[in-house]
Amino acid sequence: MAPSCPVCRSVRIETRQYGKKVGGTIGAVAGATSGAALVLSGAEVGAIAGAVAGPVGSAFGAITGSVLAMLIGGATGCAAGAAFGEVIDDNVLDKYRCADCGYTFGSRPS
Repeated sequence: MAPSCPVCRSVRIETRQYGKKVGGTIGAVAGATSGAALVLSGAEVGAIAGAVAGPVGSAFGAITGSVLAMLIGGATGCAAGAAFGEVIDDNVLDKYRCADCGYTFGSRPS
């Protein structure tokens, strides 16, 4: 059931999701940073896998392994941060805004 404004009873409600957006951004940065710590192991695995194709394959494999380690870390961190932010949206912040009167409210009635 769609929420309605507790002040004017309008059903034209916007979802703000500030916690989810901020949490996702912080999580992505933190995940990419932790992924950067895994760059050496990703580069090593990529270099070993690429060694079959010779020195060029080894270098390409190392770069690919490094990039994948950062991307996986960033994606994982973003998902975790967004989930945490959604909990904050639902329980702490005013998640909804009425498009008619501008009133902001949470998921539970005030």
